[in-house]
Amino acid sequence: MYICIVKLLITKTYINMGTRSTYRIIEQHTTGKKVKKIKNDELVLIYRQYDGYPTGHPLETAEWLSTGKVVNGFGLTENQLVFNGAGCLAAMLIGRLKEDQTGNTYIHPLKSRGESGEDYLYDIIVKEDYSIEFVCYDNWKDGRPELFRGTPSDFVLAYKKEEVEAE
Repeated sequence: MYICIVKLLITKTYINMGTRSTYRIIEQHTTGKKVKKIKNDELVLIYRQYDGYPTGHPLETAEWLSTGKVVNGFGLTENQLVFNGAGCLAAMLIGRLKEDQTGNTYIHPLKSRGESGEDYLYDIIVKEDYSIEFVCYDNWKDGRPELFRGTPSDFVLAYKKEEVEAE
């Protein structure tokens, strides 16, 4: 039993139920009149206790994000999922992940990112043009390498394929 747990911690060759992760929601915009600079406003850090490997709830989150669009103001006639800015997206994601259940999903201070034993870190970046960028990092490897950067739809294509091949 102990050998198996040690192997999981050292090699990470198995997917286990306790794969911790965080989502950081970022709103990106340009500042400055003469010299334009891109500014990232970090809005919230959402911690998840279980199933944070890329083919777990992050795949479901990317699928959900890919069905919606970010807007600035919305009408009642929208026939698809809409996020009225990054703050709305963050609130909707928290509600979706929490599902009125105690535990598993928590709000953590932004400065604690990567310090709560997370295996994976995810950024959801709402860009100034209202597009969404989805980023995945491996928190256990030196330098915290980026495993993926692209649209939520591209994440689904990359990791849904991996899930099918695993079956």
